[in-house]
Amino acid sequence: AGQRDTMQQTVSDAELALDRIALDARLEAERNERIFTQIEEAVASSLVPIDEMFSSVGLPTDSILEQVRRSYSGQGGPLTPIIFSTSGDAEVDPLTHRANDVLGQLDELNLYRIAAEKLPFGFPVTGYYRSTSGFGPRWGRMHEGHDWAGATGTPIHATADGVVVHAGRQGGYGNLIKIRHDFGYETRYAHLSKIRVKVGQRVSRGERIGDMGNTGRSTGTHLHYEVRVGSKATNPMKYIKAARDVF
Repeated sequence: AGQRDTMQQTVSDAELALDRIALDARLEAERNERIFTQIEEAVASSLVPIDEMFSSVGLPTDSILEQVRRSYSGQGGPLTPIIFSTSGDAEVDPLTHRANDVLGQLDELNLYRIAAEKLPFGFPVTGYYRSTSGFGPRWGRMHEGHDWAGATGTPIHATADGVVVHAGRQGGYGNLIKIRHDFGYETRYAHLSKIRVKVGQRVSRGERIGDMGNTGRSTGTHLHYEVRVGSKATNPMKYIKAARDVF
């Protein structure tokens, strides 16, 4: 009888242990589900606005991201998916599939981030300023940029990563900086009182490149700012407005 009681107790203990294991496994699965859901929602909520930012200005996102991927040189990614074996009869863990999906989205987000730094989504002026003239027809001719007025010496900043291809006087532009960016873009910063960069210099978005001035064909201290795709001028404000909800 004593041996039978001992066996029954052992069985009971084993059943309790199995119940605890099952409960722990269920709780662990529920916790993993919550974590994955939170991560998936966070990544998706980050991807949507930056994707809309690119789309709203008519950028071919697939082509741009592929160019970034090909020229990538170690700026924080791309991320390497989890590798799992598909040989044999072993089932692939569904969480691994989800993890790979999340890593793929994070990789895409990182490519977007790199591309955004190379495109003119930044704002060229800091300090006190006011908008004085927009892009479009003006007094019978095309105004190919956007103007902001301010005090002489107001800081002027690069709106995207790029290389300075001109830094000096140019006709009616006065003191002019031209920056060449990836994907065929160029930005121009005119009428400057001071140029702080040199031809061939690499600059980053947000870097101070000059000071607002009144040089060239100008009726008052202001920045004339242009965005060009190839040789064609485009409205700078569509890029600035598109980025307002992202940066």
